[in-house]
Amino acid sequence: MFDFVHENKRIVQVILALIILPFAFWGVNSARNAGADSSLAKVNGEKISPQEFDNARQQQAQRMRETMGGQFDATMLERAEFKNAILENLVTERVLSSEAKREGLSIGDEQLAQIIAGVEAFQVAGKFDKKRYQDALSAQNMTPEIFEYKVRQDLSGRQLTGAYLNSGFAASAVVDHLIRLNEQQRVISVAQLDFDSELKKVQVSAVDVKAYYEKNASEFQLPEQVKVDYVSLSAATLENQTVISESAIKQYYDEHAPEFATPELRQAAHILIAVAKQASDADKEIAKKKAEQILQQVKQAPAKFAELATKNSQDPGSAAKGGDLGEFGRGMMVKAFEDGAFSLKVGEISGLVQSDFGFHIIKLNGIKTGAVQPLAAVKATIAQRLKAQTASDRFAELAEKFNNTVYEQSDSLKPAATLIGGTIQKSAWLVKGQVPAGIWDAKLLAAVFSDDALNKSRNTSAIDVGQNVLVAAHVVEHQPARARPLAEVSASINSKLQHQQALDLAEKEGSALLVKLQKGESVNVTWQPEKTISRNQRDNLNVETLREIFKADAKKLPAFIAQKSIAGYTIVRVNAVKDIATIDEAKRAGYSQQLQRIMGEELLRAYSADARKNADISVKLFAETEKK
Repeated sequence: MFDFVHENKRIVQVILALIILPFAFWGVNSARNAGADSSLAKVNGEKISPQEFDNARQQQAQRMRETMGGQFDATMLERAEFKNAILENLVTERVLSSEAKREGLSIGDEQLAQIIAGVEAFQVAGKFDKKRYQDALSAQNMTPEIFEYKVRQDLSGRQLTGAYLNSGFAASAVVDHLIRLNEQQRVISVAQLDFDSELKKVQVSAVDVKAYYEKNASEFQLPEQVKVDYVSLSAATLENQTVISESAIKQYYDEHAPEFATPELRQAAHILIAVAKQASDADKEIAKKKAEQILQQVKQAPAKFAELATKNSQDPGSAAKGGDLGEFGRGMMVKAFEDGAFSLKVGEISGLVQSDFGFHIIKLNGIKTGAVQPLAAVKATIAQRLKAQTASDRFAELAEKFNNTVYEQSDSLKPAATLIGGTIQKSAWLVKGQVPAGIWDAKLLAAVFSDDALNKSRNTSAIDVGQNVLVAAHVVEHQPARARPLAEVSASINSKLQHQQALDLAEKEGSALLVKLQKGESVNVTWQPEKTISRNQRDNLNVETLREIFKADAKKLPAFIAQKSIAGYTIVRVNAVKDIATIDEAKRAGYSQQLQRIMGEELLRAYSADARKNADISVKLFAETEKK
């Protein structure tokens, strides 16, 4: 019963972290259905709104930015193929959500309440706190209704996708064959042709350099760049500047005393005879009779409760532990179970307790009484909470004034800096379309390259870059896009052409040597010492060379292959093949698990494709020529 709850607490935390602000400005009905005129897609009559699309695109952009770092190119966010991929993913998610509903998969109110109550971000002193819950969501401009709708939707979908992901099958013969292929080793010798000698043979003329320059002009374009002054208003900075008095801390402690009380905890074990809430009366009666029989056994031998729980309980999460559920407070279990557990004395065993999950027999093993934490123990927590609240209020108060100031006095950032007690900072060169690290995001970068900022020398508006940070910028230096002159790049072009021609010569010579080797003729090459490689341990060989080595016919050794690369021309001699002798169970289990996961993903992919075919879908795809 409680496995589902415990396993999904972490999922709720992830969902909370991923929900982006634009989603929060729309009600539950908007989350489900955007206006008919603006929807980007429909799945079985359910709309996907521009707001939902923008939310998903921002999430994907953030993941890419974290993965790619400085190589992240914000211009890709505007490409039609990127936007269409995001939209298609949303359509597939909506199809699967629709399938989950059709299959009757859902998350009950009690399950949802238990899962959310178990999230640490919503707890005070280990106990779910409604005010903390509302404050945490409010900090993201989100209502509990929207958050709970999103959690319920995600978890329902996971029930369906999990069923397929966990259904992958890997036959033993297939697993063993895969192990033998993947673990096979090949003993090789490598000969690297002397690339330096080929370079010495090559002569590149000025005419060649100029011709390459003219033919590949786009290669030598420098992008548009700017340097800016900027001012930032940050809630975190305001928080660091905030000082909280001792009297304010004491007053908060007195007014919120219940928050600092450690709740009474119960340690209990149970035996569950499961029966669904929607089961027939006949099925419920059968389950009840079985539970009554076990209860009689428990009453006759109370000391064997753990043994009977292990043998009979249908809660897989606790049965193996003798029914032990650990410690819990009020609000952490379903009401019927909680009332039963909190009515017992230590050592007592309940009668049958019925909940939506079935019939429980509860044994109370211990009570940990609650206590109020002294002011000294929570002083730092209160101070931090008050600083955060004060800074949040101050940020909200200054945000509108800050935005108005940078707009109304658009020729300088000094008034805005004075308003917030901040300083004007200077950027390095910013390249159009390339979002740097730090406070910058695609929206802010686009603002500094706008017509107002570049040509009218106005401040940008106050841009929200996330995490309660507003930034306004003013362009101080501008370099339009331009072509680098031939004189500046001729040396690099010369080197590039020389390298390419040398590679062509090396390939020609190497190909001739390879033919001779394959015919069994003697050639003048220097073989490096033998080394043993596998598909997982490829030494310093590139992927293409490795693939050719393992494609070589193992029945005709030695076998020879050759590969051209940027470093020159490589000839490889395959001397021997070593197959794995035995397969131990640990290795077989590891490979089987990986293969089952892959098969499960393929099953889900096939199911998703089939579900899409049977769904009523209309999508407004983005075109390359579209301007946002």
